[in-house]
Amino acid sequence: MPSFHHGDVEIAYLDEGEGDPVVLVHGFASSKNVNWVYPTWVSELRKNGFRVIAFDNRGHGDSSKLYDPEDYHIGTMASDISALMDHLAIARADVMGYSLGARMTGILAQTRPERVRSGIFGGLGIGLIKGGGPGESVARALEAPSLDDVTDPFGRTFRAFADQTRSDRRALAACLRGSRRLMTEAEVASIKVPTLIAVGTKDEIAGSAQALANIIPGAEVLDIPNRDHMRAVGDKVYKEGVLKFLSRRP
Repeated sequence: MPSFHHGDVEIAYLDEGEGDPVVLVHGFASSKNVNWVYPTWVSELRKNGFRVIAFDNRGHGDSSKLYDPEDYHIGTMASDISALMDHLAIARADVMGYSLGARMTGILAQTRPERVRSGIFGGLGIGLIKGGGPGESVARALEAPSLDDVTDPFGRTFRAFADQTRSDRRALAACLRGSRRLMTEAEVASIKVPTLIAVGTKDEIAGSAQALANIIPGAEVLDIPNRDHMRAVGDKVYKEGVLKFLSRRP
């Protein structure tokens, strides 16, 4: 598996296929494989003529594990995307993030729009501005001795997922505490790149997709029917909607 260094942090990534580049940014406690390879996103995008780049966020998968929350500032994590693009000599790409990855995508689209051909926010709606996502109860759940010690339902969901993916739970807790900065409404309103917001209709974490679309000029909404936050990732409607969006964007 190839990797590169962004400062002292080693970032593992994959780079497959040919065509317009699409960078995939996974969610919290996930990895490039869990979020994008196993649900067949990489193969589907390749089959449709795209070059696919996916990486493990710092603290996740095969990338460096860090234990200081300051190392996970959301702006720093977003800069890992552009650093990987620099490493691969990619000037501009479509960027799709899921959940935490969508937060990173939003920051990059707002601060470095020249690098983002289009932005796809999966599993994140108005939560980009008004909270949403895991909080301190999840960090404590990750630090608990075992799943049996976690009583908070939300915390149990993420702890079980972290155990399933064999993640470094201490690194995840630091990431959660360090990456919680929300974007302001003014920052979000300044996003000018073509934007798709794809959220499951039963997602209780993301917040309203339409409410976010009302703030981002020209943003489109893709409802993923009957899917919650965890089960929307590999949905056929999600894949078809993204491919259609990518075929229409400038």
